[in-house]
Amino acid sequence: MGPLRGLLPVTRSCVRWARRPLQPGVRLWRRNIQLRVVAFTLLMSVGVVMLLGFVVIGQVRNGLLDAKEKAAENQATGGFSIATSQAVKYKSQEASGSGAQRGAQDPGSWLNSLVEQLASGGKGVYWIVTLSPEANSTQPSFGETDVNPPRGTRSSGSVVAEASIPQSLRDALETHTGALKQYTLVKTSDGSKPRPALAVGKRVTDIDGHPYQLYYLFPFDQEEKTLGLVKGTLATAGLFVVVLLGAIAWLVTRQVVTPVRMAAGIAERLAAGRLQERMQVSGEDDIARLGESFNKMAQNLQVKIQQLEDLSRMQRRFVSDVSHELRTPLTTVRMAADLIHDARGDFDPVTARSAELLQNQLDRFESLLSDLLEISRFDAGAADLSAEPIDLREVVRQVVDAAEPLAEAKGSRVAIRGDAQPVIAEADPRRVERVLRNLVVNAIEHGEGRDVVIRLATADGAVAVAVRDYGVGLKPGEATRVFNRFWRADPARARTTGGTGLGLSIAVEDARLHGGWLQAWGEPGGGSQFRMTLPRTAGDSLRGSPIPLEPEDSRRNRGLNSSGLPARSTTPGQLTVPVPRAGARDGSPSSGGRSPGGDPARDRSAQIPQLPTAPPRPPSADPAALPGNGSRVVGRTKTVREDDV
Repeated sequence: MGPLRGLLPVTRSCVRWARRPLQPGVRLWRRNIQLRVVAFTLLMSVGVVMLLGFVVIGQVRNGLLDAKEKAAENQATGGFSIATSQAVKYKSQEASGSGAQRGAQDPGSWLNSLVEQLASGGKGVYWIVTLSPEANSTQPSFGETDVNPPRGTRSSGSVVAEASIPQSLRDALETHTGALKQYTLVKTSDGSKPRPALAVGKRVTDIDGHPYQLYYLFPFDQEEKTLGLVKGTLATAGLFVVVLLGAIAWLVTRQVVTPVRMAAGIAERLAAGRLQERMQVSGEDDIARLGESFNKMAQNLQVKIQQLEDLSRMQRRFVSDVSHELRTPLTTVRMAADLIHDARGDFDPVTARSAELLQNQLDRFESLLSDLLEISRFDAGAADLSAEPIDLREVVRQVVDAAEPLAEAKGSRVAIRGDAQPVIAEADPRRVERVLRNLVVNAIEHGEGRDVVIRLATADGAVAVAVRDYGVGLKPGEATRVFNRFWRADPARARTTGGTGLGLSIAVEDARLHGGWLQAWGEPGGGSQFRMTLPRTAGDSLRGSPIPLEPEDSRRNRGLNSSGLPARSTTPGQLTVPVPRAGARDGSPSSGGRSPGGDPARDRSAQIPQLPTAPPRPPSADPAALPGNGSRVVGRTKTVREDDV
């Protein structure tokens, strides 16, 4: 199996190399319906023409053979009658004449004169051959010797009689009194190619009353010429018909395909935002009705889109105006609330608690107002990017330091991985810090007291930061909706940090403003991971991300290697273990994962997967990383290595 397995990559390379010259033609074949219709029309036309040609040629061949057989039978019947009548006439003269007249002509001379007489009327049309029942292949032919045997083989022209007359026909004439015919090949002594012919023979008697076989050989030279002419004519006519049908199919399909191509081009321009594009309509046929319907659809779409744009513009203007108008009263209320909050020590407990609630809700309201203003800037296209070279490690550390009180309150620990080397990118530090703050705070809040892992990586002109939590995770489809405005996975869930529901919406807009991606992955009960990927140089386009969207521990749990391919289950050192449930810590038993004392802060070493002890190497860009958002739901019991448990 080893050598065969080594040949597979070579075979695949050869197949790819062989397919490479065919790819343009295959692409044209798939994309051009007119070409396929014309090709199928030509193929069917060739098949029909060939079938008709075979039928016509067969009919012509049969007609020529029937006519040849009838003419040959008539000619041979006349010759047989002449041979019989001359023998009878000679016998009558011999009976009435003297004995000297008998010696004047012997049977051999008589046969010679008979063959010469019969052949003189059909030079180039037929040959004459005579055979006696006792004739051998050593008997001379007519004209080859001066010896005239009484009953020998004689033939006209240069025909080799014994080789040209089939033995089956000779044997049949010995027991048959009438004329018989059979197809044969005539061979001549001049060495030319054997020629097909029709042999017609009959057994007759000579002047002595001895029987001999008289044959007429009719070649098919003229019939072959006629049949060749018919074949050439049919081939020329068939080729002309096929080309004509192909041209007709091309013209007909062009009349149908051209409006379709025009509609496709206009649809692409409509999709690009050129809503004023319309099809040219002429006539009243089906294509014209299609064009009219398409134009009506485009008109309705333009009207609806315009209405939606106007409504969206009004909404953005309303949000912007309201946000700005609320600034002044909010400032006044803030000043009054600050005074009340500062003097809460002089109030009774109920009033002091009310002052604190007022202060907290004003903070949240002010944050919501700021987010609304930021969203209105994105909607209006007024958001600007102040990019400068920054080290993402410093930004991550600042975010982690700011989120440390929340992490302590939740019983979580935030770990940073991949910060051994600088992670430099041209980005707006304020916007990147805002994105990471949203991701880290959300991970801590939804982490169910488990630890949060932040990974940094850079490769192939891109930098990435992934925030991994081991909390409740995401259900199928939530990874795409999590970036919607005011969306919450569980509306009944308490928002302890006072979020506005716009954090991830603003974060994804900040990532897009950099020309980057913000993507989410999650599984129910297995946590989630949010990955931000930015180009290392501002203005560059991304081709991949240095960090896979699905975490490495989830791949191991599903039995996949680092490349996303199935790992070998027969490798020593592997076993199947259950993945912790939603209420269990990573690496702990599935019975809850807490220490015997019930303290969620214990056993923290089991919460974060340990990194390998080998020296770290720069990660390569993930070729499967694509722009946008995406999620997968994976199984719960998979294969991992023993040293990873």
